[in-house]
Amino acid sequence: MARKARKKAASKIKFQLSKSGIAGIGVVCFCIFLWMFLIGVWAGQSLLFQPLPEGNLLTVPGNRHINTKTQPIMLHADKVKEKK
Repeated sequence: MARKARKKAASKIKFQLSKSGIAGIGVVCFCIFLWMFLIGVWAGQSLLFQPLPEGNLLTVPGNRHINTKTQPIMLHADKVKEKK
């Protein structure tokens, strides 16, 4: 009988890092995640608070019109009376 050909063992890759190398990778990952978080907050704010078109009038309760270019929009909530 013929001998079976031996397969070469697959070479394994090993990574060896010192403690400072691991700390460096941690700092880089932290910076990347912080940057992505800040970009996400910026994108979310720009999607939620779209700028109003120029020259529009905003109707508020009491049939008053205010020009949004000259006056800031002030919102407030009235206090609700509690039931006893």
